[in-house]
Amino acid sequence: MNTVAISLPTPGPLLTRGAFGGVMVALLVVCALAPLLNLLVPADSVFHLSDYMVGLLGKIMCYAICALAMDLIWGYTGILSLGHGLFFALGGYVMGMYLMRQIGRDGNYQSDLPDFMVFLDWKELPWHWALSDSFIATVLLIVLVPGLVAFVFGYFAFRSRIKGVYFSIITQALTFAALLLFFRNETGMGGNNGFTDFKRILGMPIATQGMRMTLFVITGLTLLGFYVFARWLVASKFGRVLQAIRDAESRVMFCGYNPLPYKLTIWTISAVMCGISGALYVPQVGIINPGEMSTAASIEIAVWTAVGGRATLVGPIVGAFLVNGAKSWLTVAFPEFWLYFLGVLFIAVTLWMPQGVVGLVKKFKKGGQA
Repeated sequence: MNTVAISLPTPGPLLTRGAFGGVMVALLVVCALAPLLNLLVPADSVFHLSDYMVGLLGKIMCYAICALAMDLIWGYTGILSLGHGLFFALGGYVMGMYLMRQIGRDGNYQSDLPDFMVFLDWKELPWHWALSDSFIATVLLIVLVPGLVAFVFGYFAFRSRIKGVYFSIITQALTFAALLLFFRNETGMGGNNGFTDFKRILGMPIATQGMRMTLFVITGLTLLGFYVFARWLVASKFGRVLQAIRDAESRVMFCGYNPLPYKLTIWTISAVMCGISGALYVPQVGIINPGEMSTAASIEIAVWTAVGGRATLVGPIVGAFLVNGAKSWLTVAFPEFWLYFLGVLFIAVTLWMPQGVVGLVKKFKKGGQA
């Protein structure tokens, strides 16, 4: 009996020459150029990077991490989530709790309790604030809380084989339920006002130029680290199975693979990435409230991914910068038209640019080479 040898494709390098060059350039910009332009170049110089721009770019980099996380589950696994704003907010709230404890007696009421608890006549911290004064515990909880919520939800959803639009609706319902819960004062999460007026992080003032730049650099390095990790993940055997699940889940099952652990793993990883981005977002923006769990916030994450280009990894990052950069300008220049622009943009991408901006650029490059 003749046997046919099957040769598996040879794995390529983790980063192509172009990708490696792009990562190195981004690394230099984040770690050298931006600090130089912000901290050393005089404020009256045309080359000065203002504190406002540092905060804006840091915020957009946090959004880019969310878009990258969305690409892993939507672009490479075919799971559209409309509830990733929940995981982003959970990470943000964990960091916010720590920052609120760092205020100490510098609040308006000069109490060891956060101001909103004093205002509501609380006598002691709730049980879920027990570890909020420890930075190490906070870092662990930033990973564990979104990861655990995602794991439990994903296990029951994927085990029940809920998929497609039904899964998207359920994720949105979960996020909306959390929104209503966090709006209640009884939860001890600041109600509709959330957390704000942060003073320190690790005992150091948070509102200084040096601290803003430090958070900016950490956020940039985190984004680059997640990008390299995502490239490694999708190029591995695990990543190839994810793409097979996206394209034909029934055939994957026929081949002897159980999709549940694969979908659950990437779903949990994606949620943890959003939680970390939320934790980086809060000290830079200075506030966290239930609005981050709104329906629009979660939908926007999907919009960034679609605009940039699904299943490209770099596309969602580009999309996050393009959409949020346009939003920052339009909300000042034409505030009443911003939402119309977002809707038209999403429709246009869906109809005429299904591969997003990055896909369109690749198409033009191929046409030029032809």
